[in-house]
Amino acid sequence: MRKTKIWICFLACWLWSGWGGSMQAEDLWTLAHRYSAVHRYSTLFTAQDVHRYLATDAGIEEAIRWCKQTGVTKVYLEAFRGGFWCPRTILLHAKERFLQAGFEVCGCVTTTQVGKRSTGWKIISCYTDPATQDQLAKIFRYAASMFDEIMIDDFWFTDCTCEACDAARRAQQVRIGKQTWPVPAPTWEAYRCELMVHLSEERILKPARAVNPKVKIIVKYPQWYDSFQDRGYEVGRETQLFDKIWVGTEIRDYTDPRWGGTVQYAAYFLMRWLGEIGGPKCGGGWFDWLGTSPPTYIEQARQTILGGARETVLFCYGGLHREHGPEDVAALRKNLPELFRVAAEVRKRRPVGVAFYKPIGSHPNGEKKVFDYVGMLGIPGVPTHLFPTNAPVAFFSMHAFKDSNFVSELRQFVASGKPVLLTDGVMETLRKRGVRLPSKNVFVLPVRRDPKRLLSLSQEVLDRLRAPLLDRFGVTFRAPNKVGLYLFHDGSFVIENFNDHQVNVRFQGQNISIPARGWVHKWR
Repeated sequence: MRKTKIWICFLACWLWSGWGGSMQAEDLWTLAHRYSAVHRYSTLFTAQDVHRYLATDAGIEEAIRWCKQTGVTKVYLEAFRGGFWCPRTILLHAKERFLQAGFEVCGCVTTTQVGKRSTGWKIISCYTDPATQDQLAKIFRYAASMFDEIMIDDFWFTDCTCEACDAARRAQQVRIGKQTWPVPAPTWEAYRCELMVHLSEERILKPARAVNPKVKIIVKYPQWYDSFQDRGYEVGRETQLFDKIWVGTEIRDYTDPRWGGTVQYAAYFLMRWLGEIGGPKCGGGWFDWLGTSPPTYIEQARQTILGGARETVLFCYGGLHREHGPEDVAALRKNLPELFRVAAEVRKRRPVGVAFYKPIGSHPNGEKKVFDYVGMLGIPGVPTHLFPTNAPVAFFSMHAFKDSNFVSELRQFVASGKPVLLTDGVMETLRKRGVRLPSKNVFVLPVRRDPKRLLSLSQEVLDRLRAPLLDRFGVTFRAPNKVGLYLFHDGSFVIENFNDHQVNVRFQGQNISIPARGWVHKWR
């Protein structure tokens, strides 16, 4: 008996010590490989991180150990960021060591401090400048000479208004080398979109493929979808040009003084919206530790998976080792088994719900990020960039007026008798245009040009608002604000509580208690 107690004490000490940690690392590493065809976790080493952490074998060994402990099976090694070129010898040695350890290895480029500075954000470039255009091509030739896949971090835009940019805008002409292309209108939006599309082809894709015909280039779109077009992100044509797209699913703590202001559902909305645009080209989501706490960090992971991502990039290795990064990582490791299981279930199913219509290049017109807030109201959304003619229920905001046929399409949709949710801004705009809609199946959301106010709507108001919309799916749902509902075609569902306190909801006649910042999911 005494020997048994001694062995139990020894085992407890072993598990508590660093040796026990290696067992957990092997478990997550094995689990991650088992689910790699469904969903994988990866991390980025910025150019500065590669130089700082991967220049020695000891640093590489520590990075490999950390990745295995975190269930990371793929790494991105960055060649250029912020004017810094990571040395080739360091990159190639690190690449070889990670490959030998069983990782997938890809490259990355962050287009900051490239050539001439923008008059706007100082780390961004003036891409009208010929020398800057040539510098861009040099960077991608360098990266393509070492990697067969390269991610572009979400700084692939311009906000420059220098004399050269302004002259080109007014002349309605993009010039790259000896070639010129017309610009459809003398606006900054039109000029920047044309400039960045043609630069993508002429100074990224062509130079990279000339060096390495096998190379695949990924463009990562940032989280601020309402202003893509203002800085030159033309997600329709750029998605066609690039081999793959990635999605910024960063949400951070809503009340964080520097990074806050984005609700959790934003990650899901953007993942699904760009996923519809990109189809099989849409590879995954990318989020970071900035302005987060462990609950928010896990919500980023959940929303990315619920959004249909096949990969999650954890930005970045260096950042996750400082400030509260280690706490976020510890929470992620604890939740990984469940996240993998949910990813497998989501992959098998098609989401259903209210069509959230946002045309490409559409402006918010006073209703910025309204889709994110509507999702926080327990209204299950299916984002789309195309008018949802065949959807059972639809939600329309001021973004829809980007579609020149919107009014006639809306009339037909309403005439079909299907429920329609409109913002008060849409209703007011229609009224001013002399458009009248039947009221029987049209419901109005009181946004009042301030979508944030939707978070203050009471459960009584929300239950009444949701009921006719969800009736089309044979679903009943009663819940307070800040509770997300996700429906799937086979009757499976997920309910996530974004509140800092436990909530009680009623779904399909069943009472369900959900802990603070927790979720429940049921798969059929």
